[in-house]
Amino acid sequence: MPEQLTDTGERRPVHGNGEVRAGSFDALRRDGQLVTKVGSIPVVVFWHDGRAWAIEDRCPHMGFPLHQGSVETGLLTCHWHHARFDLESGCTLDLWADDATAFDVQVDGDDVLVSARPVDDPVGHFERRLRDGLEEQITLVISKAVLGLLDAGVEPTAIVRTGAEYGAANRDTGWGAGLTVLVAMANVLPHLDPVDRPLALVHGLRFIATDTGGHPPRWPVDALETTAIPVARLASWYRRFVDTRAGDAAERVLATALAGADIDDVAAMMFAAATDHVFLDGGHTVDFTNKAFEAVTHLGADTAASLVPTVVHQTARAQRAEETSAWRHPHDLVALLEQTTLTPGDGGYADIAGLAALILADDPFTVVDALVNAAAQGVSAEELGRAVAYAAALRLARFHTRNDIGDWDDVHHAFTAANAVHQALVRAPTPELLRGVLQGALRVYLDRFLNVPAARIPSATQGDLAELDECWNVQGHVDRAGAIVVGYLRGGGERGRVIAALGHALLNEDPGFHWYQVYEAGVRQALAWPDGSEESALILCGVARFLAAHTPTRRELSTVVSIADRLRRGDALYEETVDT
Repeated sequence: MPEQLTDTGERRPVHGNGEVRAGSFDALRRDGQLVTKVGSIPVVVFWHDGRAWAIEDRCPHMGFPLHQGSVETGLLTCHWHHARFDLESGCTLDLWADDATAFDVQVDGDDVLVSARPVDDPVGHFERRLRDGLEEQITLVISKAVLGLLDAGVEPTAIVRTGAEYGAANRDTGWGAGLTVLVAMANVLPHLDPVDRPLALVHGLRFIATDTGGHPPRWPVDALETTAIPVARLASWYRRFVDTRAGDAAERVLATALAGADIDDVAAMMFAAATDHVFLDGGHTVDFTNKAFEAVTHLGADTAASLVPTVVHQTARAQRAEETSAWRHPHDLVALLEQTTLTPGDGGYADIAGLAALILADDPFTVVDALVNAAAQGVSAEELGRAVAYAAALRLARFHTRNDIGDWDDVHHAFTAANAVHQALVRAPTPELLRGVLQGALRVYLDRFLNVPAARIPSATQGDLAELDECWNVQGHVDRAGAIVVGYLRGGGERGRVIAALGHALLNEDPGFHWYQVYEAGVRQALAWPDGSEESALILCGVARFLAAHTPTRRELSTVVSIADRLRRGDALYEETVDT
């Protein structure tokens, strides 16, 4: 008879139909329980109400052995956190604990035989569990579902799609932080170490769950019952309705455009509305709009009708920077913007970094003149956007720790908005979108005092990435983190390793919304420059400094995912402390 070798070296007979002998029937009735394993999963068999029941011998919450629990009226109670489970199905009555796996058990003479229950559709099962986790905001359930789907061969894009569809349908106010984080993680997924990719998906999905929690569902607005309206007219309507904050009317126009217009034309009208007013919602509006179209790129054109309109109401209700004093006094930056037009060339400009240095000037007219002159010399739309994003990244690299911790958000907003404009320009540049270049440059100008005094650019020419761990574990190692990254890259180190190391640091923490934005923008901007370039090194320096300024955290999320992974492998978590 075939045998199963357990982790302890014990051999248990396995019958031809996959049944494992747990022990004798006499012992089960005498002791009330038997402990065995089916594959890597520990199983406990209980004798209760005159019959045998088999269930996974570990609480899915924290792995406590359920054979140390108690059984009463068909319920198994874990004594660690008092989660209760139905013996027949394994389902929990306390949703925060997740369901345990139930097994089939039968008695053949004096043999108690246990076998796994067949699952007809494991992918469908984990997809349902993922939606359950999102709905109930249970990170453990989300983690186990993601790991199960990946084990079943499901592509990460399909998991992102499930999360995006849920996020779009279950937040009445539309696009928010959750969908932004999910798309950001999808963008950087190929650049992370393989072991960190499931964790990145869980981070994005957990943000979806948090962002939708407590919100009513979203009810989309139907398109007009016609396709005969020219896209130019729809665009003018859309911009008018956003301007007057008529969100429902703007959404109906957009739905109509999505039903018949080219997706690039839809993007053009939305970015035009996002730049008709100055730096909407601190830069979030242009970032959210860009992320919506990046989501469509990842998930397919068929998702545009459900994802893209979720941005409309955020755009319409967003705060407009021209209504704030900083953009009006002592210089009327809004008037300056209204008087300025960029006409880019075909590209090939020799000194984009030099242009970025001019954007860091202390005079707004110098900033605008630099961009206008560069465009006149043939700088392309992409190069203009990249120069502004690089200047914004240098604000992070030169941010002095004497500033208030909250001031990081100011330079962060300029950087992530500039990245969004740059990415949108790469896809489909338009004259209206180029206004975002000017707005971003003047936002960089407004942040100039956060570089007074300016932190010194690191002089290091060598660096050991292993030393970054201390920068995340001890507060205050902001400059050291930047120096390690720059020194490593100047010494010939691999850029991909830095990106992966910074991603690992991010995912090991309990990050706030802005962290994900800074990391993703930093990766995208670093990769826009040649490998080994000083510009790429300084962008990643800024990311490292931002992370070091905000770490360490409690690191609960990564611990939950670790628990889910170890439960999946059959580890006995309760026997040792989980490393964080």
